Amino acid sequence: MSEPGHRSGVAALLGAPNAGKSTLLNRLIGEKLAIVTPKPQTTRSRILGILTLPGAQVLLLDTPGLHAGTSPLNVALNAQVVEAVGDCDVAVLLVDLTRGWGEGYDALLRELEARAVPILLVGTKCDHAKASREDPWPPHAAAAAAWVARISARTGQGVDALLKALVARLPEGPPYYPDDEITDRPLRFLTAEIVREAASMELQQELPHRIAVEVVEFDESRPERVRIRANLLVERDSQKRIAVGRGGDKIKRIGTAARRSIERLLGRPVHLELWVKVDPDWARRPKRLKSLGYY
Repeated sequence: MSEPGHRSGVAALLGAPNAGKSTLLNRLIGEKLAIVTPKPQTTRSRILGILTLPGAQVLLLDTPGLHAGTSPLNVALNAQVVEAVGDCDVAVLLVDLTRGWGEGYDALLRELEARAVPILLVGTKCDHAKASREDPWPPHAAAAAAWVARISARTGQGVDALLKALVARLPEGPPYYPDDEITDRPLRFLTAEIVREAASMELQQELPHRIAVEVVEFDESRPERVRIRANLLVERDSQKRIAVGRGGDKIKRIGTAARRSIERLLGRPVHLELWVKVDPDWARRPKRLKSLGYY
């Protein structure tokens, strides 16, 4: 039983690729649940962050950015955004102040208005030197919003006010999850995302969007060390040569960076075995995308 006046519900973080959704999720939860890179279209799957506060539980739903194109991967990512809009109690619509109101925002705004979802319109990256001093959203967007503000998820500026506004608009109800849970995603999935982040950062100039990660072994049975074996999936042999690097130098750097992040997540030593595997159709087969967690 929850106390009278307790609030709980789903807040969807929505917006264009690289608008700061994952950075905001990590800032609010206080843990790195969602991977973050300088490249757009990093987030490929909905991630639920569970924030338990005195008198409230906020279920923060990080979503992929709005994607153009009709490939099976783009269709899968856009379907997750549509589903999040249908599931949420409050929508946090994030607009990058350095780039403005982009393609797809009007359609998303119309969908939220049709569902009568409270909208928090938030300009992100207000600390950036290129952030516009003028509001980048059109007047009809501000008129539709229940709350409008500017924040920096990187520095924390404005985030407390956003959280207060968010909680105030959640429906009353009991918590959905125990106090000590921070996500509904299994460690196996989070591990795969950490490896993909390390690979994206290392390979960002060559093939940041043409890679996926498949964890094939996650063994926690030994108290001294967690053993993980994963495949870094690419589409062609030429991409495999890039990912492996000269004398294996790139895959070694990817593995080292990923292992350190996974150890911070698990709080235990990790043995990470990482291989590069050619899978020509991983981004074009819906069943394969589902097995990788993108549906």
